[in-house]
Amino acid sequence: MDAQKGKGVIGRLRAMSWRKKVIVAGIALVCVIIVVYVATRKKPAPPPERVAVTAAKAAAKDIPVELREIGTIEGYRSVPLYAQITGQLVKIHFKEGQDVKKGQPLFTIDPNQYQAKVRQAEAQLARDTAQMKFGRDEAKRYKYLYEKGAVALSDYENKQSAADAQESLVVADRASLQDARLNLAHCFISAPFDGRMGAYAVFEGRMIKDVDTQLATINQITPVYASFSIAEKDLPAVRKYSSGQKLKVRALPAGYTGESPEGELTFIDNTVNTQTGMILLKATFPNTDRFLWPGQFVNVVLTLTTEKDVVVVPERAIQLSQTGKYAFVIKAGDTVEYRVVTTDRTVQGLTVVRKGINAGETVVTDGHFKLRDGFPVSVRDSLASGQRGNGKSPEAAPARPAPQKTGTEAPSPEASAGTKK
Repeated sequence: MDAQKGKGVIGRLRAMSWRKKVIVAGIALVCVIIVVYVATRKKPAPPPERVAVTAAKAAAKDIPVELREIGTIEGYRSVPLYAQITGQLVKIHFKEGQDVKKGQPLFTIDPNQYQAKVRQAEAQLARDTAQMKFGRDEAKRYKYLYEKGAVALSDYENKQSAADAQESLVVADRASLQDARLNLAHCFISAPFDGRMGAYAVFEGRMIKDVDTQLATINQITPVYASFSIAEKDLPAVRKYSSGQKLKVRALPAGYTGESPEGELTFIDNTVNTQTGMILLKATFPNTDRFLWPGQFVNVVLTLTTEKDVVVVPERAIQLSQTGKYAFVIKAGDTVEYRVVTTDRTVQGLTVVRKGINAGETVVTDGHFKLRDGFPVSVRDSLASGQRGNGKSPEAAPARPAPQKTGTEAPSPEASAGTKK
């Protein structure tokens, strides 16, 4: 039956005219093209989903201009104590690490032999003083006799010379007595100023045979110095801002995030180190609570001036690519715009933006890696919370580690946690 139907169709096609055959073939071709187009047509891409991000508003704030360096705490005065005489150390009057006052006894070296020398010098002085008095009286008598013509001039001059020589002996005896008393005083070593004692370098009972033997070291730690160096390129700015005013300096020990001690810049060295290109500076800290300790390494922050109304964004809003720094700004309709930005420095987690972002604009602070220019976003308080937010300002942004200044870099002290003790 099917074969008969096929033969019928073929017969009808043969019976058709040439024009009709062309029309039928064209219709068939169009149908094939439509079927192929429908089968191969790509479906339109769905609109991109909104990307969850966190955001903050750029703000205009007063930002300090700072230099950050690594420094060392030094005692305001540090004096090694030496023995100035020989003898046995018989007494130590302090404990290691003890605070002492000026004039407080520290060491006693056996004074017996020096007391004996003082008594000997006193006796010698008394004897020569008596002889000097007798010589003066003799000279006066011979002068009287010479004036009366009872003795020759040479006899008078001899007596006068003897009296003068005896006076010289008395002067020498007085110097010897002073030296003996000075040596006796060196047996009793006291604190030259208020300070804190270090470890013992000698112990009771030791014989001091060398007058240059170190006994201990005393440090004055209230106040203290913070010694640090800056690059010579920063010296003109320091000199400019330090003229006529004291520059504030903060010292932050490693791992400390509390309130930093504040001091003043008090010393600029007179020479730049030609080998390193650095110059030494010192800041003085009152250190009344003794928070800073001699020999301690600290992060020193020298504040030069304060810039008014500069545009700042949270540090994490600025990203780095192969072509430079950029940020995503959220526009109307919750879409983002890719912006190339120019930044200056970062202070306490806020980055100063010189070009590319205006105050009041909202910038993305987290979720950058999923974004492209024009993508829609959903602003949230936290990427983990799933709650929508309105975009926080830099004032509300959590504190970030302190930045590294342009130029010489120093480690950020806020990078690790700690508490002031």
